[in-house]
Amino acid sequence: MTYCVALKVGPGMVFASDSRTNAGFDQISTFRKMVVYERPGDRFMVLLSSGNLSISQSVREILQVERMDNPGAEATTIWNATSLFDAARVLGQTMRHVYEQDGPALRAAGIDYGCTLIFGGQIQGEAMRLFLVYSTGNFIEATAETCYFQIGESKYGKPVLDRMLVPSTPLAQAAKCALVSIDSTLKSNLSVGLPIDLVVYEANALRSDEMVCIDENNPYFAMIRESWGQRLRDAFESIDNPNWDGAAARYPLGVKSQRFDVLAKIGGPGEKLV
Repeated sequence: MTYCVALKVGPGMVFASDSRTNAGFDQISTFRKMVVYERPGDRFMVLLSSGNLSISQSVREILQVERMDNPGAEATTIWNATSLFDAARVLGQTMRHVYEQDGPALRAAGIDYGCTLIFGGQIQGEAMRLFLVYSTGNFIEATAETCYFQIGESKYGKPVLDRMLVPSTPLAQAAKCALVSIDSTLKSNLSVGLPIDLVVYEANALRSDEMVCIDENNPYFAMIRESWGQRLRDAFESIDNPNWDGAAARYPLGVKSQRFDVLAKIGGPGEKLV
């Protein structure tokens, strides 16, 4: 499986992806799921992929030369698009072309050919943008209310993003949040694995040198894994245990609800709840 996450905050963007791909319990491989497209001073774009590996690899290969026709004007590519929205349209068209070519054969063979992408970055003259692109080529854009996207095994790494991430989060903290989200997923799902590709982009830089491939020997990620787990245990142990004696507890558990009755018990075969 896969876990990829992209965050867009005021100071910049963070992209992270695992690299484990499996086609069964005994067929596990490593494939990179992130591609960086950079023309310094002009555009910086990142593509993350999840789903059928053959589809995503075809999309990545064709995207570099895909052309979207514009009547009476030069065809649009990801390299000359004047907005990231237009570049995302080129990506969507690429996905539809790949599905038209490979989809029928994969469908006939009973193979899942779904593929979901995250596409984000910045083109000179406009603000940073982030898109979630569906298998059908249509897409949605991140907003101030939803400033991140996930694809793949998203449920394990989502709580920390929901609790910690806001549009004003500093870029370094956003990167830390992404790594904690990745670590939470690694802890709970064996289908997601190292190494991790991480890219941090500073707003308006139109380039990035903050790129790293994180393996099991990376000292910062090792610290994240150890300290996050220990801090969670410390926080858990600091919370009061449930106490059923209302008179003796600061936060009693056994308090009668003003709206609902306690669950009824069934004492024999002739009894019914309703």
